[in-house]
Amino acid sequence: MEPLVDTVIEDARWEGFGLPTVAVRACTAALVELGLPVQGFTLCLMGCDDAHIATLNADFRGKPVPTNVLSWPSEERAAEYAGEVPELPEPGPEDDPENLGDIAIAWETCAAEAEAAGKPMGDHVTHLVIHGLLHLLGYDHIDDIDATLMESTEARILETLGVSDPYS
Repeated sequence: MEPLVDTVIEDARWEGFGLPTVAVRACTAALVELGLPVQGFTLCLMGCDDAHIATLNADFRGKPVPTNVLSWPSEERAAEYAGEVPELPEPGPEDDPENLGDIAIAWETCAAEAEAAGKPMGDHVTHLVIHGLLHLLGYDHIDDIDATLMESTEARILETLGVSDPYS
């Protein structure tokens, strides 16, 4: 069984890349590593281009530039204190899974970052999907202590998939 990831492809390069498969694999690994069931949750992931994500970034963050990934949690799930693990959501029933929120990921920025870092695009996108999912679950990286928690959680999840720690 796997989590329900509704993948919306706005840029055909994501279809050829296999974004739906990468997303389900990444989200499954994250939920399992966090001790959550893989059933009972849903999220939407949009694969778009830099132009669209720049518009979204301007509209929602006031930054009219492309970025690699954006996320919109369905509700606030942040921990009460910096450095604490967020309280993770309860899964919904099979016919009404708990909606975690939405993620958007941009092709050109992801491809350029992967190339610049000398890493496979699949590994980089896997990392960014996990990063976006952790934001949906209440993790953040505004404070250094929260960034350390989020990055170590990402690295631990990626390790289960055989992906190198992007922060080392």
